[in-house]
Amino acid sequence: MKIVKGITGSLFFLLLACGGGGSDDREPEPQPDPPSAATLIFPGNNTECTEGEIISPTQSRITFQWNLSQNTDSYELIVRNLNTNSELSTTTNTNEATLSVNRGTPYQWQVVSRANGVSETAASPTWRFYNEGPGVENYAPFPAQAIAPARGAHLETASEVTLEWSGSDVDGDIEGYEVFLGTGPGALESVGTTGAGETTLTVPVAAATTYYWRVTTSDSVGNSSESELFEFLVQ
Repeated sequence: MKIVKGITGSLFFLLLACGGGGSDDREPEPQPDPPSAATLIFPGNNTECTEGEIISPTQSRITFQWNLSQNTDSYELIVRNLNTNSELSTTTNTNEATLSVNRGTPYQWQVVSRANGVSETAASPTWRFYNEGPGVENYAPFPAQAIAPARGAHLETASEVTLEWSGSDVDGDIEGYEVFLGTGPGALESVGTTGAGETTLTVPVAAATTYYWRVTTSDSVGNSSESELFEFLVQ
């Protein structure tokens, strides 16, 4: 009986030694760092792109370039046609990518940085350019961009709102803007015009109403462009 008790006690201490206290003291695995945003290089912002490879009367091939960013495994290049709002995109693990785009057309582009094992991404600034077109001597202005109210903004009740936008043109000959406003996407009316250096307009509004607005930009030779449709709610 004494021998059995001794064996049983030894087994008990062996189990304690092997099992430990049951706690997990392992250090957590370090998480990958999120990527940083790329710096765009070519095509330049608010410029005319004349260095593309012409592949047809209507299209040319452009190699977009940017600086490599930290903690990045891949890049998504996103190019948007500002006339149709259609997008092209491609993914690469280098700092350049080539896409075929329409000639004589305004575009905007940006690069999204991604890292393996990380859900967070980093987007570069958005740049705009005109792709050179056959026989074009003067390009239409870029479509205006809304600054305020921001797209989809909810504003405090007020009797008037100041609309603000930005405009640009590779030829530098913007002549003025015309602003259209309404309570439905298909019911916009002209509410005023401004000169080339005036990019704000104060308009009357009513409470509990959603407003839609857009800006037409005109240059000195009669070219014009229409912005996207923006909206905001007055509470």
